[in-house]
Amino acid sequence: MAAAAAAGTLTGTVFNVQRASFHDGPGIRTTVFLKGCPLRCPWCHNPEGMSAAPEVLVSEMRCLHCGSCVAACPRPGGPLAAGSALGSAGCKACRHCADACPSGAREIAGRAWSVGEVLGEVLRDRLTYEESGGGVTFSGGEPLAQAEFLVACLDACREAGLHTAVDTCGFAGPAVVTEVAQRADLLLWDLKVLDRDRHLALTGAPLQPILENLAVAAGSGVPIWLRIPVIPGINDDEGTIRAAAHLAAATPSVRRVSLLPYHRTAAGKRTRLGRESAMAETPPPTEERMRALGVLFQETGIETTIGG
Repeated sequence: MAAAAAAGTLTGTVFNVQRASFHDGPGIRTTVFLKGCPLRCPWCHNPEGMSAAPEVLVSEMRCLHCGSCVAACPRPGGPLAAGSALGSAGCKACRHCADACPSGAREIAGRAWSVGEVLGEVLRDRLTYEESGGGVTFSGGEPLAQAEFLVACLDACREAGLHTAVDTCGFAGPAVVTEVAQRADLLLWDLKVLDRDRHLALTGAPLQPILENLAVAAGSGVPIWLRIPVIPGINDDEGTIRAAAHLAAATPSVRRVSLLPYHRTAAGKRTRLGRESAMAETPPPTEERMRALGVLFQETGIETTIGG
């Protein structure tokens, strides 16, 4: 894997690079978002990261209806509709429609990056990492879904002396989890619900491989921060949170638990992707409720944070 990266031939699909991130690991970090995820969580705050292919996001409010995108598109029939994946239905992912839009109403989520491009981008913030104790976090989507590219990026960051974290749902083959755990300095492990039937129904993926992979990762000795998105009506009951506290206490590599309150910011992204949001009316949990759930972790002795 690393040999391919060194030759400059390996690429991955990245849909965002976020600087000055304070919630994706220690210190100030640069977060690289890799596209594609095997889960389909309806509360996902990065819906543009679910599909492995680049996608078009369209803002109807910005659209001038000028026809520039139609004129620029080389495909018969005009540009893609909102939410269509680039590279499908005859689209060549040329991006002409987005480049031609004078108002920025059309945006492309996802493009191919080489390992060298990623390294060059994150190295721009090296001084910030050194001063704050930060580093680089790979998120998504699900970064393990681009395992070869992720491993090569981790190797490149390690060679450059950068601290690395990987934010993952843990759904992958155990060999992939082992490779990543051996290279990353920290794993941010997302837990949704701990009931097997409900997990499958809500996310479309089985829970058991995730729990087994958590044990694999813990066995490697890499520090783990559990991250639990708290969604009203989904997993904010005491039974779910107590089960998560028990799992945290039983996993020796867990150093921190973060309870992350659900928010509605993804609703606009779903609209721009041409998708309906099943949770547009779901309210965020109250601060009082978040504090009450945080208390359930006190007996574990594990550091517990609300929001970050």
